[in-house]
Amino acid sequence: MPLKIKILLLSILPMMLVTSAVAWLGMNQARQLSEEEIRLFEQHLLGSKQRELENYVSLALTSIAHIVDTAGPDDAQAKSAVKQILTDMTFGDDQDGYFFVYTLEGVNLVHPTQPELVGQDLYDMQDARGNYVIRNLLERARQGGGFHRYLWEKPSKQAREEKISYAVMLPKWNWMLGTGLYLDDISREVAKIRAEVNRNIRNTFFTVLVIMSVAVVLVVLLGVAINLHENRLADSRLRLLAHRSILANVADRRRFSRELHDGINQLMVSVLYRIELAQRKLKQGNQEGLTDLDKGYQVLNEAIQEVRRISHDLRPTLLDDLGLEAALEGLLDRFTERTGIRLDLDIRLPGGRLPEDVEITVYRLVQEGLTNVERHSGAGLLRLRLWQQSGQLWLKMQDDGCGFDPEVLERFEGIGLRNMRERVELLGGEFRLASRQGQGATLLAGLSLQQTGGER
Repeated sequence: MPLKIKILLLSILPMMLVTSAVAWLGMNQARQLSEEEIRLFEQHLLGSKQRELENYVSLALTSIAHIVDTAGPDDAQAKSAVKQILTDMTFGDDQDGYFFVYTLEGVNLVHPTQPELVGQDLYDMQDARGNYVIRNLLERARQGGGFHRYLWEKPSKQAREEKISYAVMLPKWNWMLGTGLYLDDISREVAKIRAEVNRNIRNTFFTVLVIMSVAVVLVVLLGVAINLHENRLADSRLRLLAHRSILANVADRRRFSRELHDGINQLMVSVLYRIELAQRKLKQGNQEGLTDLDKGYQVLNEAIQEVRRISHDLRPTLLDDLGLEAALEGLLDRFTERTGIRLDLDIRLPGGRLPEDVEITVYRLVQEGLTNVERHSGAGLLRLRLWQQSGQLWLKMQDDGCGFDPEVLERFEGIGLRNMRERVELLGGEFRLASRQGQGATLLAGLSLQQTGGER
């Protein structure tokens, strides 16, 4: 997998994981909070139902109080009148609200919606959940009045629904009087609210997904745009490097041609002239021809030295034969003899030969640096450090010369410094040049020892 795709995935995956985790936690928290609110809402509705039942029972007791208060314990006529009043008392939109009466033994005395239950012993009757309905209602009534939930058939639906009833005792006759309200409306409201909450949670989840998708698309598009931009910059720099390399090769060819024509060629012509002159003089018996041969020999030796100098500029033989350290020592010795500038050296190279491209690059950097110090710095001391650290070879050159203005150098960087920078960058290394006027200059370059290649 390409490195750029790996980097893109490393930027997208954490964002997706974090967003998903936050969304999941947020939805869980929202669901828990909504369930708590639904529970409170249900309790509020149930409390309202309970207060309503208490009011209904109080109303029924008030309606029969004038009969009960004046009747005796076994007044059959009064009991019949009370039963009739309670049978006729209904409430609710669908007349699903009614009153019921039971004896302490669980025998039904009043049940307007299911008259077939009147006279039956329902003490041990259970609903679909195994709940003892009448037995538990009697227990609540004996405790001074209370509520009980159970399943019971709703008259308007002919189906069993959740119901809550409130029961009290009529102590004079040992009757249990009660009424109840069905809770299907509460169930509908709770289900409606729960559906709304779930819909909101789903909408929030889809919104987060959309936002995350848009963010991923934007990151991908941004990555592609940056990649294209970097590719264009790399292509532009590559074309510029190629153009500069061609110009450098042309300049080198022109310089070599000029040196061959103006230097070696002239020397060779002079040698040829001296030899021809010596030949004529010796043929005539003139011993001055030997002097001309000596001068020809001297000129020929100069030509040989010039060829060696040009050859050394093209490729130092010491570097090929003895390695970087020996080549640098020779270069630095000639520099000291020529300029008189003092050197402070600390060269610590790793054992064995370095990669060829690293050796020639370091040699050319030192060579160009020495040339700049000699021509422009006016320095009296040059410090040179060469060491290995973290898989890189570092070069540091520092002089005590006149220095320069970095801003001016950045705008008018010469071909020598530009070649030094490009040599280092071509090998993926680091190149820094720092200076202040009157405080000398410092060059720092780092080259990876894993790089391979050839001389530029």
